[in-house]
Amino acid sequence: MRALISTLLIATLSLPVAMAQSTTAAENFGEQQLTIERIFSAPDLTTSAPSQLKFSPNGQFVSYLRGSSENPNVNDLWVYDVREQQHRRLIAANQLVSDPSEMSAAERARRERLRIRASGIVDYAWANNGEQILIPLGGQLFLAELANAEVTALTDSETGVTDARFSPRNNFVSFIEQNQLYILELASSKVTQVSPDASATLNYGVAEFVAQEEMKRMTGYWWSPDEQSIAYTRVDTSPVAVQTRTDVYADRTEVVQQRYPFTGKANAIVDLGIWQRASNETQWLGLNDRHREGYLARVKWLPNSEKVSYQWQTRNQHLLTLYLQPRNGGDATAVLSENSNTWVNLHDDLVFLADARHFIWASERSGYKHLYLYRTDGSLIRQLTSGDWQVDNVAAVDDTTGFIYFMGRKETPIERHLYRVSMTTTNPSQPTRLTQRQGIHTVDFAPNQRSYIDYFSSSTQPPQVSLHGPTGERIAWLHQNSIDGSHPLAPYLASWSYPEFGTLTAEDEQTLHYKLTKPAVMADNQRYPVIVMVYGGPRAQRVTNSWGDYFSQYLAQKGYVVFQLDNRGSGNRGKAFEQVIYRNLAQAEVADQIRGVEFLRSLPYVADDKIGVFGHSYGGYMALHLILRAPEHFSAAVSGAPVTDWRLYDTHYTERYMGTPHDNAAGYQAADVLTYADQLEQPLLIYHGMADDNVLYTHTAKLTYALQQAMLPFELMAYPGKQHGLRGRETSIHRYNLIADFFARHLQ
Repeated sequence: MRALISTLLIATLSLPVAMAQSTTAAENFGEQQLTIERIFSAPDLTTSAPSQLKFSPNGQFVSYLRGSSENPNVNDLWVYDVREQQHRRLIAANQLVSDPSEMSAAERARRERLRIRASGIVDYAWANNGEQILIPLGGQLFLAELANAEVTALTDSETGVTDARFSPRNNFVSFIEQNQLYILELASSKVTQVSPDASATLNYGVAEFVAQEEMKRMTGYWWSPDEQSIAYTRVDTSPVAVQTRTDVYADRTEVVQQRYPFTGKANAIVDLGIWQRASNETQWLGLNDRHREGYLARVKWLPNSEKVSYQWQTRNQHLLTLYLQPRNGGDATAVLSENSNTWVNLHDDLVFLADARHFIWASERSGYKHLYLYRTDGSLIRQLTSGDWQVDNVAAVDDTTGFIYFMGRKETPIERHLYRVSMTTTNPSQPTRLTQRQGIHTVDFAPNQRSYIDYFSSSTQPPQVSLHGPTGERIAWLHQNSIDGSHPLAPYLASWSYPEFGTLTAEDEQTLHYKLTKPAVMADNQRYPVIVMVYGGPRAQRVTNSWGDYFSQYLAQKGYVVFQLDNRGSGNRGKAFEQVIYRNLAQAEVADQIRGVEFLRSLPYVADDKIGVFGHSYGGYMALHLILRAPEHFSAAVSGAPVTDWRLYDTHYTERYMGTPHDNAAGYQAADVLTYADQLEQPLLIYHGMADDNVLYTHTAKLTYALQQAMLPFELMAYPGKQHGLRGRETSIHRYNLIADFFARHLQ
């Protein structure tokens, strides 16, 4: 389950610090109260921030997606000329298709997995020659020329293609159509079917459900750098039980047959094949005969194309092994393995150096995720980073200078910064920090590592996009987002609230970080109701020094104190912090959230009998546990799209943390919401999308039935046709007004 909190409310841009913190300046703009309708209405409160920023291969251009002034909610493709410092719209979405919001069922499902909510152009790719850009839209593929913006349709409107990309040397475009892999030669427009024909249970070149939803692997094929081969998957879903669900829409009902891998049950069988372009033949590796039952986690070619690497994770996720497979056949070599008595987290930080004899690897073997330099024979050369802090990811590797750039949290876990370390370092605990402003940085390097894009925000500074040199100096603003009287946020600045950060101590003495947002103006000797915004799920992190969400701001302006705490099990804190929850979900998490409420009750301005809790997805699950098991601490709860019975969730996520229902029956019983359903004492609102294919509506149906059988009152809102994220402006306005009204009735 990917982390998903109060969807669509995460702010992306806002006012500069100086303006944000100046009461006088704010008063000059206005004192309007923020409304839920305004949060979801145009113009965007945070202005139209660029997304999907990418360098051209030569670094001369930065491309990005953004709406236009005419259609701010429909993404077009723009480019920024670094030398000329000029922006221009290259391609408008409505140039390509008449209705940019239309998409195939396959594309809709893919966007749901990727949590993409925008319309128009949502993805694109540069050719390595830097002259063309590939744009998938509406199930079609379009080729745009950078020089003159001319567009060629590569496929017709009937195809419904997904997962399209250029080949490494720009001679082909590859794509998936009807679960089969194809390549299109650009010079001749000849289309070649790479894979065998798909069937109802055999798919090729695709990522299976759990790979997309839980493993963050969205593709099932990989080009060799020399374009002579493609490694691709064969996914046999026949062992997976068919789950029949009924998706209820406003105007129809659809019976969906979905092969859903419930925890403890059979997974799809995934194999890897290597296709040779010269012979148009595929050699299958037979992974399930080679290895214990498990998962194909990652695939990546070496730079010389002689071998392809793949990572195999055992079903219990205690063992992850990196293999090197010769392209022309033979046995694979196990290069290294990661072991854990809980679980091994997957990552995307395998980087082969240009010589194809060395690679960078990330491991949590020390208790924290750090980087290591290896030879391809499996021998360790040196540890590159160390300490009681986390590396997030490798940002770039410069083979020429020997520098590795990475994102990490050396100073504090609630901030993310860019660091640099040499491959020859003798002091891995002291990398050089390149970003200076305190907050959350997300960085994308140019292919030549000579510059990078920094997407930055803090709790008092909205995200800004800037261009930097390799040592951190800012070259130019790409989106400064300056505030003036015409800015969408200007009318609301006078009553804006900024969060406070602090720490508490868990029962095992580990540190818990929290964020507290109070009404901007508070009366003496008055106590205020509190809403605890909870997610609490494994590896997720909600307390960061980054720009916050607008619903919390709305609640603060309505007189609530808003509290968030990252309980044990949350991400970016190291293995000891994460693995407390192993085989015992909703135990340490609940204890930590109660510890947070105990802290709140110690504050003189908190009404300790008016504390509510709200969460969505895993947060909805946590909200249920808290209201059912700790009614003395919580006075009301809103639970959105909750898991209620882990036996109804998928294999990879659930078994990672809980094992199987067979080998951990007691743990499942204690973790399931249904165990405590008859204990409801306080007001409860549940909402769920009636076409949710991630957390099935069955979860809410089972809970509501249990509450009815116990003759306990509760409130329920079902959203016809909506999936897990409950997208849509009207749905969002309705949902958050519903939540606000519920808390007003029970806490104010």
